[in-house]
Amino acid sequence: METGFVIFLGVALILAKLPRRLMLRCLNHTLAIDLSVSALVMILHWGTWSGTFAAAVAGLLCSILTSAAKRLLGHIAGNRYYPGIVNLDAM
Repeated sequence: METGFVIFLGVALILAKLPRRLMLRCLNHTLAIDLSVSALVMILHWGTWSGTFAAAVAGLLCSILTSAAKRLLGHIAGNRYYPGIVNLDAM
């Protein structure tokens, strides 16, 4: 469980370090982020029960993070900013 949280924390920090506009553009594609992160960590940690479990936890937490971030911060689709609960000065 802890390993999955650490993997998730790494992904969350990478998303947080992106420039604001790029992060908001990425949040327009939450399903693609969720699937790619889940597949990547599953491939990296395949082979043991604990590795597979950690990858599943990391994928689940990543999915929760991207959904919450999209609702909280909004997203950019095309050239239009769709604000979330918190309105960022993205444009």
